[in-house]
Amino acid sequence: MPLLLGPFVRCRFSATLLVLWLVFAGFTCTGSEHTATATLPAAFTDLLPHFLIEPQDEYIVKNKPVTLTCRSTPATQIYFKCNGEWVHQDDHLIERTVDPATALPIMQVTIDITRQQVEKIFGLDEYWCQCVAWSTTGTQKSQKAYIRIAYLRKNFEEEPQGKEVALDQEVLLRCHPPEGVPEAEVEWQRNEDVLNPASDPNFFITADHNLVIKKARLADTGNYTCVAKNIVARRKSNSATVLVYVDGGWSEWSKWSACGSDCSMWRTRECTQPQPGTGGKECQGLDLQSLNCTSEQCPQTVSGAEDVALYVGMVAVALCLTLLLIVVVMVYRRKKEGLDADVADSSILTTGFQPMGIKPSKPGVWAPRPRRPPPHSKNSHLLTIQPDLTTTTTSYQGTLRSRHDTTGKFSMTNGPLLDPLPNGSHTLHNGKLNSDPSEFVSRLSTQTYFKTLPRDVANTSYGTFNFLGGRLTIPSTGISLLIPPEAIPRGKIYEIYLTVQRKEDLRLPLAGCQTLLSPVVSCGPPGVVLSRPVILSMDHCSDACLDNWAIRLKKQNYEGAWEDVLLMGEELVSEPYYCQLEAETCRLFSEQLGTFALVGESLHMGAAKRLRLVLFSDAYCSTLEYNIRVYCMDDTQDVFKEVMQMERQLGGRLIDEPHVLLFKDSYHNLRLSIHDMPQAHWRSKLLAGYQEIPFYHIWNGSQRYLHCTFTLERLSLSTCELTCQLCVWQVEGEGQSFSLDFNIAKDTRAVDSEFLLMDSNATALAGPSAFQIPYLIRQKICSSLDAPCPNGADWRMLAQRLKLERHMSFFASKASPTSVILDLWEAQHFHSGNINQLATVMADIGKQEAMIFLVSDGEC
Repeated sequence: MPLLLGPFVRCRFSATLLVLWLVFAGFTCTGSEHTATATLPAAFTDLLPHFLIEPQDEYIVKNKPVTLTCRSTPATQIYFKCNGEWVHQDDHLIERTVDPATALPIMQVTIDITRQQVEKIFGLDEYWCQCVAWSTTGTQKSQKAYIRIAYLRKNFEEEPQGKEVALDQEVLLRCHPPEGVPEAEVEWQRNEDVLNPASDPNFFITADHNLVIKKARLADTGNYTCVAKNIVARRKSNSATVLVYVDGGWSEWSKWSACGSDCSMWRTRECTQPQPGTGGKECQGLDLQSLNCTSEQCPQTVSGAEDVALYVGMVAVALCLTLLLIVVVMVYRRKKEGLDADVADSSILTTGFQPMGIKPSKPGVWAPRPRRPPPHSKNSHLLTIQPDLTTTTTSYQGTLRSRHDTTGKFSMTNGPLLDPLPNGSHTLHNGKLNSDPSEFVSRLSTQTYFKTLPRDVANTSYGTFNFLGGRLTIPSTGISLLIPPEAIPRGKIYEIYLTVQRKEDLRLPLAGCQTLLSPVVSCGPPGVVLSRPVILSMDHCSDACLDNWAIRLKKQNYEGAWEDVLLMGEELVSEPYYCQLEAETCRLFSEQLGTFALVGESLHMGAAKRLRLVLFSDAYCSTLEYNIRVYCMDDTQDVFKEVMQMERQLGGRLIDEPHVLLFKDSYHNLRLSIHDMPQAHWRSKLLAGYQEIPFYHIWNGSQRYLHCTFTLERLSLSTCELTCQLCVWQVEGEGQSFSLDFNIAKDTRAVDSEFLLMDSNATALAGPSAFQIPYLIRQKICSSLDAPCPNGADWRMLAQRLKLERHMSFFASKASPTSVILDLWEAQHFHSGNINQLATVMADIGKQEAMIFLVSDGEC
């Protein structure tokens, strides 16, 4: 078949370059029984070859080979080169034709690449091929084509989590698809139906595959699934249930009713606009109002002689009640003569619940009560003896009531009422309070306001307190509430709670460069009357440099909205809130209970947050794959506690001490990489040189468990020793490095062996046991230092020696500046305070009261 007339003549390279040249100069190719001869244009010898088709990137799916194609004109020969080595000529398949327009010869070459060829160099470099074309003038190289093995892992790196959200609230569902080549495409499904943001603009899928519901509707309630797919496979995440609830709203008030027989009128409203639905909050406030009528509006029911009869009846009833009262008093006096002589005077309540001068049989336990002496015995005068406040202080346990409250109930002015405990009494322990937290939370949540409280009993503490004060602590979180003596008015008993809120349960508005710097902490009940400020202590993660930050204290009001109540550094002593910012802790003086959080706004790019970097791995590994998880979290103890508890449930173990990294507001991302693994035993399955966490994912502080996973592979199950270097750094910023050297088969460091035992103190302490300074000594110090002294040896010198001079104006605004200073000292030094150090400060001031600190407990 003549070459110029036929479609394609196929030949395989089988000889030398000379044969190839003869093919073009006037070649013969045996195909059937015909001989083809080609006459080339004279211009052919002056042209460089150029490519009509160049090889393209390909993916090998399972075990199916891929074909690379290269076409050039004019070309005398074409060969493929893969990873720097020439492909054998027998592996090329050649097709020749002629361009009908230019009469120039066209050569096309194809080769097949198998999975085995690519796997030979896996982990060393990427597999690539390019073709080289020759003409009589010179050579040309095509672009490189990369051949990769396609895969899609089974496990999602982050799956969406279920949420309960209010109507019209924004919802964010996170999804980090499994690692794959090529990178997986992501779509979202609701109840198995694919979501299309183009047709429903209420949905938005971010660049990092998260789903945003701009305003939650009732129809958006359902099961949401993240679906990842590429040319190899299709994976589905676990479904996340989104429940959209409706909070109830009150209807308009009805018209006032007519004036009734009791000379009052009323009006009502109902919780129907809208009705609470799918777990939404009930309406707050009154649904019934009454009002006294004016005298003209009151109906006239009696007149004339009937009025006289009414008054006579009332006088008769009054006389009967008076006679009955006289009888009751006489009976009571007779019985009183036979009462036990050892009954304590009720004045013990108003004198501070201090114990009598009776030695206990053993610490914390009262001795058995002695037998009752006969009436009018010589010991009857003990009834009038005042308590001996200089004897050994012991724990008092008993049922306490307010002296002036005979109904068994107690109220909190200007705030919601709490139901009394059973039998109308409250039990106060002058020591540890051991009660069931779940019972308290369930009982408290029945009150209207407290229906929104979290049910996280593990992160909630509570206690019953009176004017002696006390302390609440959430273990291992750095969160505590100090209730100083006299903060609760005498005659009042409050049941107070302290809890840390999960950030994902609250919608804290952040804008611009703002970031959450602390846990969200609630203490309550809100609205209780306090005579003095309490001190709320909580961690923060800022660099504590107010030149870099504008730090605001936010408080949630009754409607759930957040309000700015304080700007750090510009506090007003007349306001009910005041803050001291320490290196890692914030101390909030507050005259009101509620929900608080610290929000920071960076003033320039030098502002930095502290990140705690923590490494975990699987405690037990039976496969070749081994995972190392790197958490990048806010440097606060509450987040660390949650991660530790979560890893304990996952069976993880801590593989190195946590490191702290200063993360600046520079808009640069955080990068993580792993190096220096023994190549003979281990290899990383990470295809890129590093992993990266976007800046805003870290800065806004809303993601509590932000982490990256490094998947390693050991070449043999017998390999157990792992050494490597793991680096974490901010681009153009600070970095930290972990040098790992451990045995993956030995679980030598349990996840909770150190951490969960490091804070074993009681969560609630009431009375004197909650304080380092004994109550009487505290009173003497206050009376000695509160009065101004000409030489400055007063509360001002105490503040200076304790390095609290920045708050002089705040202390001076209080009735007893010394007591506020001592309150702050108690909040700072409860776990590590040395009372002798405070005694030394008092001695330096020149006060003899310092000697009181040095007496033994038995003498105090």
